[in-house]
Amino acid sequence: MTWRPTIAALAGLCLTTVPSGAAAKPGGSLNVATVSAHAALAGPPGAPAGVCPTGASYGPPLPTTSVSATKIQGGFSFLEGPVWVADGGYLLMSDMAAGTGPYNIQPSTIRRFTPPATFDTFIANAGSNGLALSADAQQLVAATHDQRSVSAYRLSDRTRSAVAGNYQGRAFNSPNDVAVRSDGVVYFTDPNFQRGNRSDQMNGRTSVFRVSGGQVSLVDDRLRQPNGISLSPDGTALYVGAYSENKIYKYAVQPDGSIGARSVFVNYIGGPDGGTIDCAGNVYWASGGDSLVHVYSPTGTQLGTIRPGNSGTTNVAFGGPDRQTLFITSGPWGDSGLYSVRLNVPGYPY
Repeated sequence: MTWRPTIAALAGLCLTTVPSGAAAKPGGSLNVATVSAHAALAGPPGAPAGVCPTGASYGPPLPTTSVSATKIQGGFSFLEGPVWVADGGYLLMSDMAAGTGPYNIQPSTIRRFTPPATFDTFIANAGSNGLALSADAQQLVAATHDQRSVSAYRLSDRTRSAVAGNYQGRAFNSPNDVAVRSDGVVYFTDPNFQRGNRSDQMNGRTSVFRVSGGQVSLVDDRLRQPNGISLSPDGTALYVGAYSENKIYKYAVQPDGSIGARSVFVNYIGGPDGGTIDCAGNVYWASGGDSLVHVYSPTGTQLGTIRPGNSGTTNVAFGGPDRQTLFITSGPWGDSGLYSVRLNVPGYPY
């Protein structure tokens, strides 16, 4: 299962705490008044600034159709949500433990990996699962199941802000994964994997949401356990893995960030967890069913697979100085590990 947090430190945006009773505005327009010049000039509305060069052309992303990744280190509880921080040259990821307390809530620590081999604790008691970056790379956007929210951690001092606390006054289930546009629009999934024994205020629905201009709006509440979520580099497509349906869905994204038609991108993948996308639009998705990372062309044709280990593959993110290293979190409970493999095309840092 994907276990990922939801925070939203938006690219150069002044974060606005969502009022506890704030009503969502389905289809609401993007509020760009507080977007910084950095974000406004970032290029495509999908990829963060500098990630995907304009006008570049690429060949096949994989060296062969079946690739093996190299283990960097194991022995963690349960790794999820990797994200590369280029300014510091390090990778952040959530390390989730077993549920505790009367509500059976899973503690989570954000670990830092600094190549080639240094690991340390970046944020203790983060309550996070999936991670991303604000477009100006100054804040960590996280799906935070501890508070059933989307949060933002400032990288400079680790202070936490609320981005999305509820939908129309009702608590989310347990936000799991996030995707951030270069203009600050945030999309996140809300399955119930980390809800524990807390009340179901979503009436049995597991959904995808959007945060724009401080307002939370519903994208789709028809999915069964939406898990990983990724945005195409040109910002025109949003991909969501429906864990309990074994499908990956694709949504058309409008220029203002609102969502259009939904289609099936991949009809079957066993237990789709986290995903990412490279600069050519190829899609990489972790499968809980076979522990592989499946790689698809922008049209949904399978190009090959990457094997990090034999069980528990959860998520992926591009990183390294040229963003051509794919980092993979994988492994059984209590011995989860970080893997990497060099690929031919650069991609998203989360």
